[in-house]
Amino acid sequence: MATFSLSYDIYTQTMMVYLLPFNEVEEGLLSHLQKELSKVAGASVRVGASLPIPGNSYHPWRRQHLADPFLEALPQGGVDIRYLGLVDEDLYVPGLNFVFGVADPDRGRAIVALARLRQEFYGLEPVKELFYERSLKEVVHELGHTWALSHCPDPRCVMHFSNSLHDTDRKGSRFCERCWQKLTPLLGGER
Repeated sequence: MATFSLSYDIYTQTMMVYLLPFNEVEEGLLSHLQKELSKVAGASVRVGASLPIPGNSYHPWRRQHLADPFLEALPQGGVDIRYLGLVDEDLYVPGLNFVFGVADPDRGRAIVALARLRQEFYGLEPVKELFYERSLKEVVHELGHTWALSHCPDPRCVMHFSNSLHDTDRKGSRFCERCWQKLTPLLGGER
């Protein structure tokens, strides 16, 4: 399978992605995402100041946070700017038991829930490298949605829908050729 990442000519504007942690997110993960995301998405990546957990998001009977208040707490993106929130909590949207992430393509922003990407969530021993890999895949996936990509039928493409960790672990962190071709006119990327 051929996979592609976006790159930009030095004479064109570079996409900016701001990673915005809610409460505390490990510095090591933020550094890893900053470094790897710039390779995969061809964007300049900055880590912003921590945001507070929205007070109206927690539902005690579910022991989860509703995702929408997190999206609403993020700034609105623009043509060349995306905001991606990271929260080390378990999120859901109405109609689903949980979500790994949610995007708001109209406003250029997305949120990724880190809790279920950790082995410890399932009572297993932590594996930092696996957690970092899963986090990168979900961040790239949600950014893809902010660029108007839909879910991809290729189970190895980062845009494939993850209904479980098995799906996340099976897919790669890059766009397949079909998805990359859709991104090229939107972002001006080159092979």
